[in-house]
Amino acid sequence: MKQIAIIGPTASGKSDVALELARNHNAFILSIDSLSIYKEIDIASAKPAPETLLHVKHFGINELFPHEHFDVTNIIDYYRHACREATQHAKNLIIVGGTSFYLKSLLSGISPLPEMSDALKLHVKTLLQDLPRAYEELLAVDAEYIQRISPVDRYRIEKMLLIYKASNMAPSQWFKEHPAKPVIADLPLFEIEVSREVLRERIVKRTHQMIAQGLIDEVARLEQQYTREPHAMKAIGISEVLAFFDGHCSKETMIENIITHTAQLAKRQQTFNRSQFKHQTLLPLKDIAAAAEKYM
Repeated sequence: MKQIAIIGPTASGKSDVALELARNHNAFILSIDSLSIYKEIDIASAKPAPETLLHVKHFGINELFPHEHFDVTNIIDYYRHACREATQHAKNLIIVGGTSFYLKSLLSGISPLPEMSDALKLHVKTLLQDLPRAYEELLAVDAEYIQRISPVDRYRIEKMLLIYKASNMAPSQWFKEHPAKPVIADLPLFEIEVSREVLRERIVKRTHQMIAQGLIDEVARLEQQYTREPHAMKAIGISEVLAFFDGHCSKETMIENIITHTAQLAKRQQTFNRSQFKHQTLLPLKDIAAAAEKYM
């Protein structure tokens, strides 16, 4: 089995080039996208159309319902499953997506987590109802490490609390005693280079396509079924529609907010990719396929 990864900011054209390569080079696809993981979040995630998913097997898409627990260890499980399936069917594997933190976790590894009961998870969720107090509790046991985490970063505070409560150890000590091990040893990595002007044009076009496809109705269905509590309901494209439902903005402003927030996300993604990966091949979209297929 041969494998490559294609990264780049949202709306840069990653999925299309990955599909082209998969069709031409006998490959499965592993999606590393934080929203496509969820079933029923179809338009907001801009996931491939159902017919596309039938023709090219994807992993990491439609894996969980929006209210189900997810963390980066799921991505490692999806990767290992994809490798087994690709090997069994004599396929190659293409890793593609905008959530490069997941790829970084595959390349660098993550520390195993202590065993956590459902009762403990429920207890921590109760503690998180007072987020400042939960943060202060962590500071008291592991100040130097916890100071790196924002006091409003609910996701990471929850993770650190779970580790602390399950292990009775400061998170930094747990990580020291349980070091991360890489999941992937070597991987050809290609990053799409795109100007911010071109990227914004693509974001504007995609946002209007999402509205035309029924984004507002999709968010209404999601809210009715899952409430606003799940982490996925705070994603870009969903949170702005919820603000529109609440009367905080007009439909036109809602659309502009989605475009602005998506562009801001794209900038953060580009910054992350340049800072976290040192050996990627940086090329315009039109040249990515030709360069990547040499490794397939």
